[in-house]
Amino acid sequence: MSRQTYLIDTNVIIFLEDNRTVEPAFAAFTSLAAKHKVDIFVHEAARDDIGRDTDATRRRISLSKLDKFQTLVKVRGLTAAQLQAEFGSLPRPNDVVDATLLHALAIRAADFVVTQDRGFHDRARRHSPELGRRVLFVADAVQLLRTTFEPVEAPVRYVEEVSAHSIPLTDTIFDSLREDHKDFDAWWTEKCVKQHRPCWIVDDGGVAGILVRKDEIGADTDATQKAAKILKICTFKVRPEKRGFKIGELLLKKAFWFAQRNRYNLIYVTTFETQPTLIDLLEYFGFQHTATKEDEERIYEKMLSPAALPPVPSQSSFDTHRLNYPRFVVTEETEAFGIPIQEAYHDVLYPDLRQLVQFELFDPQGRGGGPKRPGNTIRKVYLCRAPSNLGAPGALLMFYKGKSDLKPSQAITAIGILEDMKLAESTRDLLLMTGGRSVYSEKDLEAWQATPTRPVKVINYLLAAYMEPAIPIARLRQMGVFGAHPPQSIFRITTAKLRQLLAGRDLGFTP
Repeated sequence: MSRQTYLIDTNVIIFLEDNRTVEPAFAAFTSLAAKHKVDIFVHEAARDDIGRDTDATRRRISLSKLDKFQTLVKVRGLTAAQLQAEFGSLPRPNDVVDATLLHALAIRAADFVVTQDRGFHDRARRHSPELGRRVLFVADAVQLLRTTFEPVEAPVRYVEEVSAHSIPLTDTIFDSLREDHKDFDAWWTEKCVKQHRPCWIVDDGGVAGILVRKDEIGADTDATQKAAKILKICTFKVRPEKRGFKIGELLLKKAFWFAQRNRYNLIYVTTFETQPTLIDLLEYFGFQHTATKEDEERIYEKMLSPAALPPVPSQSSFDTHRLNYPRFVVTEETEAFGIPIQEAYHDVLYPDLRQLVQFELFDPQGRGGGPKRPGNTIRKVYLCRAPSNLGAPGALLMFYKGKSDLKPSQAITAIGILEDMKLAESTRDLLLMTGGRSVYSEKDLEAWQATPTRPVKVINYLLAAYMEPAIPIARLRQMGVFGAHPPQSIFRITTAKLRQLLAGRDLGFTP
């Protein structure tokens, strides 16, 4: 695989070059890029944007910062009208710059764009899922570089439930919270410690991530929607040096599944605009900004329901599933497919389901006493060479784990929601199509030996739920999902069979 190229937005340059302490993720990005000879570019259009600054002194300083990086020149003759036709409305000069960077990405002049601008991420996703996955926050870029060039045995991370009082105030995860909340120590003691609030934490040699939860009712809540049963996320924090390991997504998945299965009507969180990565994650999964407090803290809310999720005519099937996650639509028009998966790949995608002796069964009530299962994320990618094709985005995927040494064996174990499926015809295609979700090293990708005559299927999807308990082969035969011999390739599941598979599963809603 030839050298990777990263195109950085001006907001990244500001963080790297301003007279302030560089956050761990930003420092790690430049360090890893230099170590592995990864090219970092700024776009010529960004220079033009800075050149419009009417403050001559500031303009000179800003331009001098760009000189530390290679320049990616503009495409000759490319007009704002052409960019607008491809990337949507461009009312402001900086929107034209954003579209110019996305164009460079689309024509593969760069492999990835790194930006902290949520609007940039939104524009890329609206263009196409693939382009959206190639626009990364700094922490995601760090993780991709580590995964690609420094593969190590990944630690199995747990979501553990503890009481707030068990976490000392001296833990450094609280340091940045004090910057936003001057009275944080008093709040933590009075509201969390004394009230014994439950916390979900990820311990990775210290508290790497924390989510504090609180039960509320409509008569006593900051939420604008006065639902009967409300789950408030009081504190949601990932230690700065642990960003990029998808810990925030892991904690949010725990909150989603817990709230849905326990029949909450609303889940909400408050945060400041200075947390673009968190806000992007919240909005991606359907949280809406409903209010802003006097201190500029923003409230994000998401409604939940145990009822069947109806189709939304104005949305794609995938967007309906994503915004209402973890619910999904099941109608006569819903497409569903079974995907056979070998044990080794199953363990990479779903370490939760490895039935090792030291792991207890998953407790959907969230009650603690120690780690229950290793955790993983919502957004996933699976590679295979199965000859059959899948349906449109939004189709449901049932993962069938083949014969294996560890339980579950020969059973349907997990439900996914298809985002898209593409064919990779080279190792570079594999890198770009897996984007920030890859769990594969450069060596892993090269081992697939993808070519135009032997392409690899790249299946991007959301993990919606586990089949608990898993549905064993005997039951699948009895239901007629398949015959005497388990399928070796992707197979279609009818709506009637899909409803049978979902019957009796505790998903927290009527599928």
